[in-house]
Amino acid sequence: MDVVWKGVVGGLMAALIVWASKRGNILPGILPLAPTFAVIALLAVGARGEPGGFRDACLAGVKTIPAYLAFLGACWLFIDRVDYRLAVAGGIAIWLVAALAIFLAPRYL
Repeated sequence: MDVVWKGVVGGLMAALIVWASKRGNILPGILPLAPTFAVIALLAVGARGEPGGFRDACLAGVKTIPAYLAFLGACWLFIDRVDYRLAVAGGIAIWLVAALAIFLAPRYL
């Protein structure tokens, strides 16, 4: 049952973004900032009862902010050059590189 409500929350958030995109351009860009997925992740980690694990999950979430900004920046730069689907795909590629750098670089430094 735990997985079901998490799926419902995620699905509702996705539906809300699609609905908002039909009403304007700003709100769909702001809605992903709502911590929906962070709340789901933190509740799942917190349910284990380990404060250290909860703190680790919070720090991991903070570390993803630069990768999210890299994704948005890449999409913004690519949109004048390619179709929006390719802009998003390029943004995902940049996000992946940034996320890997953020989480793997400390191991090699």
